[in-house]
Amino acid sequence: MIQLRAWMTFVLAIAVCVLPSIAAAQQQGTLTGAVVDSLGGRVAGASVTLIGEQPKAGETRSNADGVYTFQNLTPGRYQVLVTATGFEAVTSDPVFVGAGERATADIRLRVGAIEQAVLVTASASEISQAQSGAPVTVIDEQTLEALNKTELSETLRLVPGSHVVPTGGRGGTTAMFIRGGNANFNKVLVDGIPVNDIGGAFDFGQMPTGGVERVEVLRQTNSVVYGSDALAGVINITTRRGRTRVPEVEYSIDGGNLDTFATTFSVGGVARRFDYFSSYSRFDTNNDVPNNAYENGSYAGRFGAAIAGNTDLSVSIRRIDSEYESSNAILNYGIPDDSSQDKQQSYFTASARTQWTDRLQSTVRFGWTDEQFEYVNPSPTGEPFDPFGFGANYLGNTVTITGADGRSVTGRGILDFGGTYPSIFATRTDRRLIAGDTTFYVNEMFGVSAGARFEQERGYDDPDKDPTATRNNGGVFVEGRGSFMNRHYINAGLGYERNEVFGSEFTPRLSIASYLRLPSAAAVGDTKITLNAGTGIKAPSVFQSNNSLFALLQGTPLASNVSPVGPERSKSFDIGVEQGFLNGNARVRVAYFHNTFDDLLEFLGRQQLTLAGVPPEIAAAAQFAYFNAASFRADGIETSGEVVVRDMLRLGASYTYLDAEVTEGLGASVSINPAFPGIEIGQFSPLVGERPFRRPTHSGTLFVSYMNGPAQVALSAFFSGRRDDSTFLSDGFFDTSMLLPNQDLAPGYQKVDLSAAYQVHRRLRGYLVIENLFDQEYQPSFGFPGLPLTARAGVRVTFGGAPRP
Repeated sequence: MIQLRAWMTFVLAIAVCVLPSIAAAQQQGTLTGAVVDSLGGRVAGASVTLIGEQPKAGETRSNADGVYTFQNLTPGRYQVLVTATGFEAVTSDPVFVGAGERATADIRLRVGAIEQAVLVTASASEISQAQSGAPVTVIDEQTLEALNKTELSETLRLVPGSHVVPTGGRGGTTAMFIRGGNANFNKVLVDGIPVNDIGGAFDFGQMPTGGVERVEVLRQTNSVVYGSDALAGVINITTRRGRTRVPEVEYSIDGGNLDTFATTFSVGGVARRFDYFSSYSRFDTNNDVPNNAYENGSYAGRFGAAIAGNTDLSVSIRRIDSEYESSNAILNYGIPDDSSQDKQQSYFTASARTQWTDRLQSTVRFGWTDEQFEYVNPSPTGEPFDPFGFGANYLGNTVTITGADGRSVTGRGILDFGGTYPSIFATRTDRRLIAGDTTFYVNEMFGVSAGARFEQERGYDDPDKDPTATRNNGGVFVEGRGSFMNRHYINAGLGYERNEVFGSEFTPRLSIASYLRLPSAAAVGDTKITLNAGTGIKAPSVFQSNNSLFALLQGTPLASNVSPVGPERSKSFDIGVEQGFLNGNARVRVAYFHNTFDDLLEFLGRQQLTLAGVPPEIAAAAQFAYFNAASFRADGIETSGEVVVRDMLRLGASYTYLDAEVTEGLGASVSINPAFPGIEIGQFSPLVGERPFRRPTHSGTLFVSYMNGPAQVALSAFFSGRRDDSTFLSDGFFDTSMLLPNQDLAPGYQKVDLSAAYQVHRRLRGYLVIENLFDQEYQPSFGFPGLPLTARAGVRVTFGGAPRP
């Protein structure tokens, strides 16, 4: 006991002597980082200015290794402003420096005004666009503000190689086709967490721009990192974060024709280690046809904390509640349907990113999503018609439908089928995900990443009951990145997916960027060659897997002879060249892409199953089932360019040529309309040898933004050529008299939008948004009219928000 007391006295004496000095030392922090060029080369002698409570809290220069350091800093948030000869000045994001902590802020300089953004979808870890060969488009906060759209889908029209297709006015189901792929071939992320429905579907028509800081679109498969659903592309939507010491409060309100009303309230800021942002937006409109009103109320929030200097904790929440009256394809029926739908979407993300050392970093993510959907058709619409005595179906009005080639049909299609009314369809899906990855840089030329994820998906036929399908899926990956001679950059990875439905699959991917000319401030700048190749997979939806041969024959003697449904697959390849001009203020890109999509699921009848190779006794027992039987290819040329003039004028344009063809398929039965003898028609899906529906051969975009003092004007345009499609109609006798040939059925169109804003006062901004500026009549989906000229005018009021960081 005496010896223990002596040790305690000794330890206490040491603590009394040492702890005050440690505490004093811990009152100060350190901020350090490396200054690099767009390709990662170290920049020595750059001027580095520290910005904190004062505009100039310190000044230094990067050393021979490009490293700068500020020591003995009072705890707080700081930014660094870096300037260097031959480069644009760059200001870092705010970073918190704690007492006794060492924070890091690396700075990447660029030549010219066109930013080479940091990408998060093209690789397992963040990578500079200049060092990546992946075809990625970044829509930043500046572009989102200039366009001033209320829904994200309208902004996504600017992405080269993509085609956004809404069904009708605001709130209608909206799909995005990337480089010819199907609408459910894209992995959609919100703050890094997947939000697709089970099976890949995602409705962009319900996603507002409120609270969105940037959108990144990868136009190529990446199942290595993201697993299932990333067959054609990856879209990551990032929520804003608070950045100002003084809370920044914004309120906007506007209104326009079609009884349109929109309002947004947001507040954001930082308080020492913590940052916060919250936004609520409301949008209402009646659209342009009867029974087509739309309401959307959305909340987006993001809350973060800087922990122990180099750990960033972020939590984001998004909730979307929408109601939509669906008039259906009114141009094909002549009268509106009386259906409606309600949708609630909840997304939660928590992530922690830690920079353990200069060479080692890791990220852990947890995500939860919940989507509930209810579609109600209260009563049948149209005139009852019962030619066979089996119960009436309901016909639309007599209409004349004309395709883009001038062919037309006149008659009445079945609008609502007989049955029990009100007809209600309600579903729910939820997903839970936990994932982690680690990146280690062996040196400046080579790094390796590895990660794993586990995800549980649940589908409900009735949102108020237990799930009818539960899937526990997982995956792991490894990815390496190397650079050679500061000219050649290679990114290669291999993913392994374990899915409860289809079993195990491996997915490789390769991306290369190689410079024939390095970036420079010259009239003709860098020349960059890119190459990408990879494979992707997609799991079936709950309905598809529940109606596969394997599921339908469970409990029968034939079940042992049937395998589970397989994944849908893709192979993608592209090669391109990028050329810089005008001292880095202009850039042109040209790429050729070749995508194949195989083992696609089709709903086949008994005879079709037999043709697909299913034994006759199994086909007879199932009668109908989903089966991997279809495929198509999509080849194309994608071009784009952008120019910046004195930071006042920004121009961007793109053109895409797409040659797509269905190469295999048994599910599309051939129909013939007697009015067009000899012309085969796919009533519900395209025939073999034809183009997939709703994908134009020719499409393009244009974006112009001009800012001068308090005034800003932006013009955006989207151009679509003719598309193959179908009327999808049956006449009252279930015959084909209301079908038109599929080829070039939907006419081309142009949609031109204009937005303007003027800063009346430093806290008051007036704005005007006009969509479909030339009031063109068009059909984004055949039978669904696009909106006429719509205009919104309003004001935005801002309080606080200065100074930064």
